[in-house]
Amino acid sequence: MSRIFITGSADGLGQMAAKLLIADGHQVVLHGRNAARAAEAISAAPGAETVLSGDLSSIKDTIELAEKVNKLGSFDAVIHNAGMGYREVSRGNTVDGLPLLFAVNSLAPYILTSLIHLPQRLIYVSSGLHREGNPSMDDLTWDNKKWSGYQAYADTKLHNVLLAFAAARYQPAIYANALEPGWVATKMGGAGAPDSLTDAPKTQVWLAVSNSAQALVSGKYFYHQKCKAFHPAAANPAVQNGFIEACQRLTGITFPATSHL
Repeated sequence: MSRIFITGSADGLGQMAAKLLIADGHQVVLHGRNAARAAEAISAAPGAETVLSGDLSSIKDTIELAEKVNKLGSFDAVIHNAGMGYREVSRGNTVDGLPLLFAVNSLAPYILTSLIHLPQRLIYVSSGLHREGNPSMDDLTWDNKKWSGYQAYADTKLHNVLLAFAAARYQPAIYANALEPGWVATKMGGAGAPDSLTDAPKTQVWLAVSNSAQALVSGKYFYHQKCKAFHPAAANPAVQNGFIEACQRLTGITFPATSHL
């Protein structure tokens, strides 16, 4: 059996994935952004090992969350599931002066990937909208551009794929992949979303624990357990490195690298 940490697992797809893993006998550590959300998470998935709290909009809190994870020992997989949607009407301003959407969706996974002891598998929940993301890394923090919640969301979901592929390239001993769960009727997706909610959490679970040859790959992008086309810029090492370098400048945290393939 495997041990898995899932960010953003108080509700939605993170919680659904947790329940599937727990039902199959795996050890799962949950996450909520504060104590109240953490309590909701463990209440909804009582078979979980434990739950951690940490506000992913704060660089300091995200660093502390990574420290909490590391104190629990090693994990076989980390599912980077937490995220905000495309309906944000304004840039927002976190305690670090960053757009809320960027801080939670892009920067937090970077920090956690960099600081959590390396698991055997890294899984990043992206979106089909990543194909509309801007790979230029121009004004990542929306200081000068006119705010668009839709575009900002698409950009962050491209960042998730870039991060997955960079992790695969720099850490060839592990499996790092990204996926889109489909447009489904979660709180984020809305009631009218057309894809299968039942199928939506299955790919991240499969990538976290399956020993099938199809799952034991790295640097791939999946939809419903099958490889799918992704934004072509995501496979460009220069674009990946541009994102990594931007995150390093914003956080002061160095991305772990064992090779430069």
